[in-house]
Amino acid sequence: MTSLPPDDPRRQLTVARPNDLPNLELVGDSYTILVSGEQTNGRYCLIDMRVPPGGGPPPHRHDFEEMFTLLEGELRFTFRGEETIVHAGETVNIPANAPHFFRNISDRPARMYCVCSPAGQEEFFRQVASAEKAEQGQRARSLAAKYHTELL
Repeated sequence: MTSLPPDDPRRQLTVARPNDLPNLELVGDSYTILVSGEQTNGRYCLIDMRVPPGGGPPPHRHDFEEMFTLLEGELRFTFRGEETIVHAGETVNIPANAPHFFRNISDRPARMYCVCSPAGQEEFFRQVASAEKAEQGQRARSLAAKYHTELL
C-alpha cells in the first residue's frame, strides 16, 4: 500500500477575495490572479478573466495545460484551426503544446476562470501588464520563450 506524504504545515489556506486583488490590464482584457503558483507550490494558478467584445489573445501555444470555465458570455475557441463556440457554464481544456486562441464574439463582456497547470502563466501576465498598453505586444514577444510560450 502506498502512503501519502505528510502534511506540509508551511503551506497555508488560500482564500481569494477578488475585490482585494489587483486587475491586470492586457491589451483590453482584464485579468485577476485569484490563486498564484506561489500559493500552490507551482502546481497550478487560477485567473479570473474578463474579455470585452472582440477581445482575446493572439494565436499561441505553450507547454502547460490550460482549462477555461466560461461564467458569462460566449466565446469562439480556435483549437488547431478548428472553431468551437463555448457558452456560459461550459468548460474547455487545451492540451499542452496545441495551437489555440479565443475571441469574444458577443456584444457583451465575457468572464471565465482559467486554470494553468503547472503555474507560471500568471507571471507572464504580470510582466506583460507592467508595460504601457502600446508596448504590451512587444513585451509579450520578448518574454514568450522565458514563459514557455510561442506566439503564432
